[in-house]
Amino acid sequence: MHSHCEKRKIQRLGKSTKTKRVVVRCFIILCFSSVMAEICYFGGLVHYKSPSLPLSLHSLFRSKKPHYYNSTSLMAECLSSSTVEPPSLLVFSGGTGFNGVVEELKKLTTRVAHVLPVSDDGGSTAEIVRVLGGPAVGDIRSRCLRLSDESTSEALAVRRLLGHRLPIDAHQAKKDCWNFDRYDIVEGNHSLWDGVSRPYSETIRAFLIYFQNEIHRRPNERFCFSNGSIGNFFFAGARIFFQSLDAAIFLFSRVSEIPCDSLVLPVISTNDRLTLGCELQDGTIIRGQNEISHPTTGTTQTVDKRHCSTSALPSKIKRVFYMSSEGNNLLHEVFPPVNPTVLEQLRSVDCIVYAMGSLFTSICPSLVLLGVGEIISSRSCRKVLLLNGSQDRETSRFTASCFVTAIADALNRTHGDTNIRLKNPPGYYINTLLVPKDGEIAVDLKQLSEQGIYDVRVVESVGDPKHGILFNPSSLINTLAGLVE
Repeated sequence: MHSHCEKRKIQRLGKSTKTKRVVVRCFIILCFSSVMAEICYFGGLVHYKSPSLPLSLHSLFRSKKPHYYNSTSLMAECLSSSTVEPPSLLVFSGGTGFNGVVEELKKLTTRVAHVLPVSDDGGSTAEIVRVLGGPAVGDIRSRCLRLSDESTSEALAVRRLLGHRLPIDAHQAKKDCWNFDRYDIVEGNHSLWDGVSRPYSETIRAFLIYFQNEIHRRPNERFCFSNGSIGNFFFAGARIFFQSLDAAIFLFSRVSEIPCDSLVLPVISTNDRLTLGCELQDGTIIRGQNEISHPTTGTTQTVDKRHCSTSALPSKIKRVFYMSSEGNNLLHEVFPPVNPTVLEQLRSVDCIVYAMGSLFTSICPSLVLLGVGEIISSRSCRKVLLLNGSQDRETSRFTASCFVTAIADALNRTHGDTNIRLKNPPGYYINTLLVPKDGEIAVDLKQLSEQGIYDVRVVESVGDPKHGILFNPSSLINTLAGLVE
């Protein structure tokens, strides 16, 4: 008979089996694919020697660290440990706000399911979605890199490579760094490859080349490399080749060596483009996540997500919803299914966390999907809201209770189709509020208690000249530890 700990490890291994099979099968196809033999660059044909992918495959699936995806060592490690398993968390977040505490969280536990939206249409991700379609992967790539291994020089080199961004100037990005003449990055000659071993470099290069080839298959769409992320290019190439977002995440996670107990989950597992819409209280409909939170003046303008737009919305946000990629009104609302793995994790974790960040465009897109509110309201675990330290375009003049109301409305689907509406009080979804000390958001305790939230804790903060008041990472994780241990 297996112990409870053994069963948990075996279940985690089993969940990855299907995705592994997809990756292995596609790697075999890639080994013999003629498209990798001759790649067309900017109208010229370059003969490319296909990398020795069997070696890369061997190295990726036999990790240098034996505890990665190795059932025998995992069970032995579990059986030999006399300590209690660390707590398990599920975190709803975007790709920016929670990133600053991820490193500190790993000291408490690596048993974390990071649930991220795939509807971001701003920044360099927007250009990939515009030309190649598919879901936005920038937030997922960002979280994978934050979770990646830093214990060896090679791990740091891989992290540096996949985290590298090209210059903001489009011409310089294309000519000097992606290199119009010699393709130093995709050919492996750039200094970014220093310290990256052959198995890793060949695997990463294969998908960068595939990404490049996909761009040239669309001659009518001129791709802008401005501020482009090498990690996003690699991710996009893998997703298109596998035709599977889950397989691409698995590959990226293996290359960046994230902890085996950590999961990076798209809230919607799809290979299609997703468009976020919002309805304001005055009836206005805004299409696109970027237009809601960080509107720009042009399609190729670089968006600095660290700075909030100063232009106010004409009215408060009533709700966010998904719409067809061609739609622009409520008649085009669609209801994509939630990733089943997200629901599985919600049923079993010790603590559910709504992270700080853009409330309506980073957190709520994961909450409005069918099944999410139903499971969260049924759980008796800790359900923690991390309050923002500063106001932004989406939450201008909000108090703490307004944040709670917005989350409860999203989970109840209060303002949508009456046939799928829930009527649970806010206390069913949130029972603990953590507030950064000296933050800008007013904490209205009377209204919070009326919502059923009585556990409000102030956490030490730090001031940042660009981001305003932020949680002190170590203080925040220590407070979370006290809640779940």
